Amino acid sequence: MKAKFMIHLVAVILISAINISATTIIEKNDPEKDRIIVYVLKNILSRYHYVQKNLDDDFSKHVYDTFLDDLDHSKRYFTQEDIKIFSQYKFMIDDQLRESNIDFYKLVYNKYLEKIVNAKNIYRDLLKQPFNYKKEEDIDLDYENKPYAKDAVELKDYWRKQLKLSVLGQIEDNESAQEEKFKKDSTYKKKTFEVLEREAREKVLKNMDDLYVRIDELENADWYSTFLNSVVSGFDPHTTYMSPRIKSRFDQEMSGKLEGIGARLSKKGMYTEIVELISGGPAWKQGELEEGDIILKVAQADAEPIDIVGMRLDDAIKFIKGKKGTEVRLTVKKKLDGSTKVIAIIRDVVELEETFVKSSVVEREGKKYGIINLPRFYIDFNDTNRRDAAKDMEKEIERLKSEKVSGLIVDLRNNGGGSLKTAIEIGGLFIDKGPIVQVKYRGEEPLVKNDENSKIQWQGPLVVMVNEFSASASEIFAAAMQDYKRGVIIGGKQTYGKGTVQNVLPVNRFYERYPSDLGALKMTIQKFYRINGGSTQIEGVYSDIALPTSYSYMEFGERDLDGALPWDKVKQASYKVKNSYDNFSDVIDNSKQRVLNDEKFQKINEYAKWLKKNQDNQTYSLNYKKYKTETTQKTTKSKEFTEVFKFKSDLDFESPSYEKNLFEKDTVLKSKRMVWHKNLKKDIYMNEALNVLSELRMRKNLSIVKH
Repeated sequence: MKAKFMIHLVAVILISAINISATTIIEKNDPEKDRIIVYVLKNILSRYHYVQKNLDDDFSKHVYDTFLDDLDHSKRYFTQEDIKIFSQYKFMIDDQLRESNIDFYKLVYNKYLEKIVNAKNIYRDLLKQPFNYKKEEDIDLDYENKPYAKDAVELKDYWRKQLKLSVLGQIEDNESAQEEKFKKDSTYKKKTFEVLEREAREKVLKNMDDLYVRIDELENADWYSTFLNSVVSGFDPHTTYMSPRIKSRFDQEMSGKLEGIGARLSKKGMYTEIVELISGGPAWKQGELEEGDIILKVAQADAEPIDIVGMRLDDAIKFIKGKKGTEVRLTVKKKLDGSTKVIAIIRDVVELEETFVKSSVVEREGKKYGIINLPRFYIDFNDTNRRDAAKDMEKEIERLKSEKVSGLIVDLRNNGGGSLKTAIEIGGLFIDKGPIVQVKYRGEEPLVKNDENSKIQWQGPLVVMVNEFSASASEIFAAAMQDYKRGVIIGGKQTYGKGTVQNVLPVNRFYERYPSDLGALKMTIQKFYRINGGSTQIEGVYSDIALPTSYSYMEFGERDLDGALPWDKVKQASYKVKNSYDNFSDVIDNSKQRVLNDEKFQKINEYAKWLKKNQDNQTYSLNYKKYKTETTQKTTKSKEFTEVFKFKSDLDFESPSYEKNLFEKDTVLKSKRMVWHKNLKKDIYMNEALNVLSELRMRKNLSIVKH
């Protein structure tokens, strides 16, 4: 799992880049900077990480295995001959780290650059001619247990099988598309297998070329970040090094805001394209920039424009973004008529609306209920006066109260966490003063973190929705509501299980005399515990009502990460469970019985078992007829589940009144809310959460307080 995470990180980096040759990359290396970062990281980790780790042979082996796996998970580059050369460092990396020596990294990195050049020749050569589709052979995609190729000949055969599988998949897609066209038009002339096969190879070739354009755009700093993450991951999976570019993205995600023009950009060949205008942003307000427009040049106010054609996306963004109140002039090629136009925009603070709290109101059997969706526990660490999740939640609850709602659903599905501070404050919106969570530093007694505000923002019935992707701060909130029996937790069997706290430390803080940005370390400094004493680490939060999901039987979550910290427990905090409901247990039992007897949920459970079976099978035939038979069988079986998530309630979801007043001016917001409400109507999990909420009865004369 750790390897998969790192590959994903590299994939994220791949999204932004320019075409830089290997020679240019090597010239951009800064060996002194690289050594400084290693020196600082090992000192910070040794002193402040939650776990005290010995830099020994076991640690060295972890770095060795992880770095090679991150670079070559699919065994496409290195051979056993290369591994033999690398292995001299297998148990020496710990010694090198103590001396801030990065010889192992440099050896592997330089060899990797050679392998990338060689890889281009291999796949281009293999895709020139059709493969032998009658040959009896298969491919095992369990790369973790697959040995490295013995030599260059076997390596090329590894490539051949992987490319052949990709082509077979593309042929199948082409055949399916052709059949769909023929169903709609019986006069449609079908292409021969030979034509479909050639088109499939051409498509795979294009995909590979696009991939390697992005790989070529990566700089030494990107690969070095991968190495550093193989080092810091030796402490735990959530400790990561962030380069300056990744740190900037992290800050943006946490705060939900940026300063710039308010447009999402992507790379389209050599060009930077507008893919979305952010509702309410400067470009959206200015009105001239449109989706699909191409930015050719960027000028700062009256300064000379800079040509950004061919520039890596991240570098182009640096010129386009800027401080609030400053002007940027974009030379744009318009999508509609191809004309070139200069568009001046005054930059401003742009809020990423999808990051923030949103709410909906639904009426059911004469009663209104409120739904609050919280995508993340966001906060701006650089400006605590700005909006954050806790302030927005309090405001949204007040707005829903004005709508006269009788119950509230807090939807934390897919919420990966965020700020511990906001999680505690949000917990406090539903209770009087008292503990919300316990946190513990290395070697110290746990600290009880309390809600200090006696105000209870919501005293009515509460349901909290979670799934397997609800993690960290989401689990703190859900666990507190469960321990107090303040609300019913409904969703997947258990949440993700991330019971650790990370702090972000700028590396320059520990090496102030270095002139440029050294990035940051996101380091695990604490574990957190429920107020009942149990950790959410590994175990997560078990739902009061467990609903079948696609992930019910999958290997998923913290428990499947290499090096995850173990579950443990501490002393229970001093708190008193205030049973908020007359019928808490009855409502849960009713729901469990409904779910057990519901054909839809039964089918979802069958589907989850089938997905697990497919996950465990990683071998595919490369004989065309057998491959087609296997995929046909899978397709036939999958058709049994095509209707599994199809559901439509007779409920109507609407925005609260304050938001409806915004729709006349903000049509983008209106369309987004319409899509959300349409999806809520089709959400079987939301429907059952509403069933539960409608049945909950608060105790009379109840004061939700604990001591």
